[in-house]
Amino acid sequence: MPSLSQTAQDVTTGRRSASEVLEACIARIEATEPRINAFTSTRFDAARAQAGRIDAQVARGEKPGPLAGVPFAVKNLFDIAGEVTLAGSKVNRSNPPARSDAVLVERLQAAGAVLVGALNMDEYAYGFTTENSHEGATHNPHKPDHTAGGSSGGSGAAVGAGQVPLALGSDTNGSIRVPSSFCGVWGLKPTFGRLSRRGSYPFVANIDHLGPFADDLAGLALAYDAMQGPDPLDPGCFATSVQPTVRGLTQGVDGLRVGVLGGYFNELASAPARAVAAQAAATLGAKDAVDWPLAAEARAAAFITTASEGGALHLARLRERADDFEPHSVDRFIAGALQPAAWYVRAQRFRRVYRDRINDLFRHWDVLIAPATPVAAPVLGSEWIDINGQRFPCRPSIGLLTQPVSFSGCPVVAAPLWPEGTDGLPIGVQLIAAPWREDLALRAGWALEQAGVARVKETSL
Repeated sequence: MPSLSQTAQDVTTGRRSASEVLEACIARIEATEPRINAFTSTRFDAARAQAGRIDAQVARGEKPGPLAGVPFAVKNLFDIAGEVTLAGSKVNRSNPPARSDAVLVERLQAAGAVLVGALNMDEYAYGFTTENSHEGATHNPHKPDHTAGGSSGGSGAAVGAGQVPLALGSDTNGSIRVPSSFCGVWGLKPTFGRLSRRGSYPFVANIDHLGPFADDLAGLALAYDAMQGPDPLDPGCFATSVQPTVRGLTQGVDGLRVGVLGGYFNELASAPARAVAAQAAATLGAKDAVDWPLAAEARAAAFITTASEGGALHLARLRERADDFEPHSVDRFIAGALQPAAWYVRAQRFRRVYRDRINDLFRHWDVLIAPATPVAAPVLGSEWIDINGQRFPCRPSIGLLTQPVSFSGCPVVAAPLWPEGTDGLPIGVQLIAAPWREDLALRAGWALEQAGVARVKETSL
């Protein structure tokens, strides 16, 4: 199946019609969905109407946009006009339908992308495995008895299975980078506050990020560029301008100072995870090991912030309908609601010091490399994972390497690599840049893709 960027080019130039692309997408979804369970709803009739309008534009000699005819789907915490925004929950099913599309959904459609449905996730985005008791678990496209990751597991799996070339997800503690790593696809967690969150169901307002998954790096950049822009109606969107990234991709890492994270990010990574980081470092010319300060403390502060804000957000629902919550997360929501306020305040004070320390790193480095997950995708239902002979609880520990980076707010491209010793499963690497420098992380990803080191593989489904 042609990649995201190739599809957009084909439709724009008339080599293929948007309708033809869409029908192939629908056929792929119908053929693979029984084994993947990525979707919670589809909207094929509306998509066919939209594809028809794009084909009419092309026939008139008009430009339908940089994402012309590209099918996409969104994590079901994004508003879709006329549908209830479930956010992976049972409780939300009684809510009224959304009146309008989320801002990022609107922007993608304005760029010519065709919305085909909503995707599975951990309830209220609190999880790393998308083992959703209400919708069923989402399965890994490369080994369906393994997890797709979470909380944006449906997004990662849908792209990894070739169901759609583009998907949207959210990332609070790693929920874009973990599914990207486990499903072998490209992902982007932008700078905190870069993209509008208006029209998405919140989890942790002080850490939530929204971003794309894609099946090629150029497509990832195209989607990101289409979603950029200030949003005066979203007080959490701090962007004041658009920073195009697609045109600069071909510069690669020429002139960039690239380092590889050691210490915490080496000690808490399995041998295959260390191997992909080393492979990326060798390709990008990174020779120096860099210490990311206060990583363990930042992970603890991220946990406290997540629990406090998540528990407070859902307190009324927990009091009234706790039995309808996801069994994997309800205890954590309740515990968060009971946390002392002093813990939360201390975590926020630490965050100011921490971010200053991290920002100082980028006076010396442009891109830093680290594994995205400590291991490849575990088997669904796993309670424990092994990292270098140590036993860790599976669900929270999947985010060991992503949480400290989220808490800094830095942008990260997750690049798909394929190490030995994982029985054919991928492990991603994080390409981390200074705040507001997504362009540098994307250039590093381009260099890995052009070298053949990072790539999306077709599945045998």
